[in-house]
Amino acid sequence: MAAGAQNGLETLVVIPRLTVRHADLAACQNLQAAGIHPLLSRLWAARGVVDPAQTRLAWPSMLPPGQLTHAGHAAAVLADAIAQGKRLLIVADYDCDGATACAVGLRALAAMGAQVDFLVPNRFETGYGLSPAVVDLALRHRNGKPDIIITVDNGIASVDGVAAANAAGIGVVITDHHLPGDSLPDALAIVNPNQPGCGFPSKNLAGVGVIFYLMLALRAELRRRGVFAADGGPRLDALADLVALGTVADVVKLDANNRLLVTQGLQRMRAGRMQPGLRALFAVAGREPRSANGFDLGFALGPRINAAGRLADMSLGIACLTTDDEDQALAMARELDQINRERRGIEAEMREQAMAAMEAPDAVAGATVCVFDPSWHQGVVGLVASRLKEKFWRPTLAFAPAGDDEIRGSGRSIPDVHLRDVLDLVSKRHPGLIRKFGGHAMAAGLTLGVDGFDAFAPAFDAAVRELTGRDRFEPLLETDGSLESGYANAEVAGLLQQQVWGAGFAAPLFLDEFTVRNQRLVGEKHLKLALERGGQRFDAIWFGHDESLPERIQAAYRLEQNVWNGMVTAQLVIEYAGPV
Repeated sequence: MAAGAQNGLETLVVIPRLTVRHADLAACQNLQAAGIHPLLSRLWAARGVVDPAQTRLAWPSMLPPGQLTHAGHAAAVLADAIAQGKRLLIVADYDCDGATACAVGLRALAAMGAQVDFLVPNRFETGYGLSPAVVDLALRHRNGKPDIIITVDNGIASVDGVAAANAAGIGVVITDHHLPGDSLPDALAIVNPNQPGCGFPSKNLAGVGVIFYLMLALRAELRRRGVFAADGGPRLDALADLVALGTVADVVKLDANNRLLVTQGLQRMRAGRMQPGLRALFAVAGREPRSANGFDLGFALGPRINAAGRLADMSLGIACLTTDDEDQALAMARELDQINRERRGIEAEMREQAMAAMEAPDAVAGATVCVFDPSWHQGVVGLVASRLKEKFWRPTLAFAPAGDDEIRGSGRSIPDVHLRDVLDLVSKRHPGLIRKFGGHAMAAGLTLGVDGFDAFAPAFDAAVRELTGRDRFEPLLETDGSLESGYANAEVAGLLQQQVWGAGFAAPLFLDEFTVRNQRLVGEKHLKLALERGGQRFDAIWFGHDESLPERIQAAYRLEQNVWNGMVTAQLVIEYAGPV
């Protein structure tokens, strides 16, 4: 185990700075005047909602596909290919967004008469995106050489891969949502809201959202050509459950359009109208589809799909999402669940090893966390980095062997530190140290030589200090202030749980002072509390916290429903608490 001299963080206690979001009063009044619940009006206004139209999450309010640059052109290319009987091959990314995007493309294209199959790269062999190596795999595909490759959730940076496909006589249609590089691939069409010149109002579509939009444009093109009646063709809204899962799992910003897509998907799940694979995933996760919410998608279903790409082959996840056989779906969901259990075990062991390294006597606290162990699994290092970042609130990189005398790192950052910019600075200060890297502000990946870690760890720490001028960082915990006592009940908790919250549209977190009337440990690591405020008593729990609290506390908490023996009550889920 190597932990770098800049660690030794075990003695540091991360205490967040609590702040209160402020809602625009005029916006709040405007929402209330439209008949929206007063608490929801306040919460939504504090998240930038100013117009009741932004809360209308039915299909007619969705941004039209015609506004997405080149969607119409790409649809015409695909319509021609379908008419000519050409073979289409979807090349997917190996995460949940890529898997759901692939499933949407497969289901929609097949329903519109296309000859279509898929290929998903192995993250340990060919890496990310449409590389020349993936094109070689496409040429040897089981159904023969494809005529057109369609990328989903990747491709915008695949200049060399598209060139290789073109040289082999394969056209490429790119659908992606990642930021482009300095030059764009020479593709037949590129559909990406973040490409230069695209005026699509939502830049936050996930990969699954982009392919969904292209499929809507393709159906419109086939209607225009008379292949379908003016209102005919497949019901693409039936794919909303897949779109919702991929959107939430990829942690893209939930702007109004993404909230609409997720809301429509959740409504289908709650009504029992979903793909057999999703129904099976709910079953193996022990979750109830009738009360499906964003937490279920992000923390129960998504990780089970992601586990296939981390430890095995994402083809299993895609097969689960595309089968119409309920028994097959359940068998595959059980296999995914087992892989996810294995992933959790590997992650827990790696995390314990990383923590032990940080407790070494010679470890010194610094601005970053940087860890490596030759026994680690490269498919899980990103999760370990995420856990350590949350615990120590520092930009964190975790490395594992990648073969060919290389180690591969995955990083997670904090709002104060742009991770890709840090890696770019390290590459400039130490030419040749980083063999390749990529990513964005909050997450990035890189490759070093097998002997490069000892030089990289202090260089990474120095680059963070140089760019920020700091060696300590303080997490910010944004709250919604006090919860009005009249709304602190199970009915309002249910109302809040029905809404779509997530990245860029955080779930409500309230801040109040309480008297602690009782406290005890449950499960040896969770603090169960009886709290009182203004004569009102509350059950509360602080998961993962095992230290007792003083009699008077200030607590940041979520209001949730607790169902026990058929009784539904309000419960406060503590995120942070300290003495008043």
